[in-house]
Amino acid sequence: MKNKFYQYIQNLQDQICAGLEAVDGTTKFREDIWDRPEGGGGRTRVIESGPEGSGVFEKGGVNISAVHGKLPEAMQKMFGVGEADFFACGLSLVLHPKNPMVPTVHANWRYFEMYPLNDSGETPPSGAGGLSWFGGGQDLTPYYLFEEDAIHFHQTCKTACDKHNQDFYPKYKKQCDDYFWNAHRNEARGIGGLFFDYCKANEDMSMENWFSFVSEVGNSFLEAYVPIVEKRKNLDYTAAQRTWQEIRRGRYVEFNLVHDKGTLFGLKTNGRIESILMSLPPHVQWVYDHHPEKGSEEEKLIEVLENPREWLAP
Repeated sequence: MKNKFYQYIQNLQDQICAGLEAVDGTTKFREDIWDRPEGGGGRTRVIESGPEGSGVFEKGGVNISAVHGKLPEAMQKMFGVGEADFFACGLSLVLHPKNPMVPTVHANWRYFEMYPLNDSGETPPSGAGGLSWFGGGQDLTPYYLFEEDAIHFHQTCKTACDKHNQDFYPKYKKQCDDYFWNAHRNEARGIGGLFFDYCKANEDMSMENWFSFVSEVGNSFLEAYVPIVEKRKNLDYTAAQRTWQEIRRGRYVEFNLVHDKGTLFGLKTNGRIESILMSLPPHVQWVYDHHPEKGSEEEKLIEVLENPREWLAP
């Protein structure tokens, strides 16, 4: 399964990067191949604004990695296990558009295997005594709220989920709302999407079934996001709206560095720091005790972030 999923995310990275380059129109992804000393490595692809700031995406990355080795002590405590070996692979992407009318987007699809050491301190053979699961999702972080965009994004997520289980969308939508919650701000990072983790084989879903589901969601990403970008990328905006975007990006940074499990996993497993921090936008502001004007479009967004909404009719 790990070989199958790694092949899948390699192909998915190619497809997503091609689709994003097409919508950007002026800028291409830069690629870095890197190795992890403890085992494994990855392929990082980053896109940044072109000459004189041309291009849709101010900064973004579509990264894949496959790493393995001894599970760090901090991760042992998190998983509640003793010494273990692990394998993890996944695709992670974040895109920060320049135009504040275009939302930031994040997505991740991953597969994990863990092999607790036996009483002799040896790793069991592959597939013996091991644990494996899938995780992932995709979520949208707008700076200005266009309800039709939110509905489109969530409907695409639901369509992908419904092909496998009609309970998945409401379940994973709620998990997304719960996960991407900046508790110290008492607000959501964005308007959600899907978040699922620890998807293991059970009486209803084999690992092949989970692979089909996760790849279904991954394959839906461009359909969920690109039409929104196309619709909003050429809208006019003011300097004040750009300032608001940078203030909200600060909240994005706070979530990633304080709460996000993927960022913490990368930092604790000696991941490549440039790839881990690729998710951080290039221009951010922290304004003391900032509050939007009453009745403004900015306040409209905050109201939704403080009270996550059901975007689709039951």
